Amino acid sequence: MDNQLVLYLLSALLIVVGLAGTVLPALPGLPLMFVGMLLAAWAGDFRQIGAGALVLLAVIMLLALAADILTSLYGAKRAGASKHAMWGAAIGTLAGFFFGLPGLVLGPFVGAIAGEKTQGSDWRKASRIGLATWMGLAVGTVIKIGLAVLMLAVFAIAWFWN
Repeated sequence: MDNQLVLYLLSALLIVVGLAGTVLPALPGLPLMFVGMLLAAWAGDFRQIGAGALVLLAVIMLLALAADILTSLYGAKRAGASKHAMWGAAIGTLAGFFFGLPGLVLGPFVGAIAGEKTQGSDWRKASRIGLATWMGLAVGTVIKIGLAVLMLAVFAIAWFWN
């Protein structure tokens, strides 16, 4: 098999896994997509995908990472979450990965509640913080999906434009 074909197949795999990572919290979605796109550019000697497109793709990826972090923090902080609630949401997200879609949806919520309860908060406050944290994660995921689609569009336009 041709080395270039192997590199293109690997880049396609990275892009697909990265796209899945926009909704699966355990995978670094957009960084994987970027690496796949960079590998495709390299495999094609940067003829289809040049420096300008790669810089734009890198900027979009960095915006997605910032949006993901900031939306979760904003949701939690707005509700008055403690550091324990933030850690609980992160641990709940990772643990939820092992329980499929229900775990991915409920993990951050349950984790934030558990973390806040360790601070002695009542159930009402802990639940409010859990919901706000989950909403922040949901908004971040929607933004990441939108930016992933934008990355795919930039990549496709650069590829077919040349």
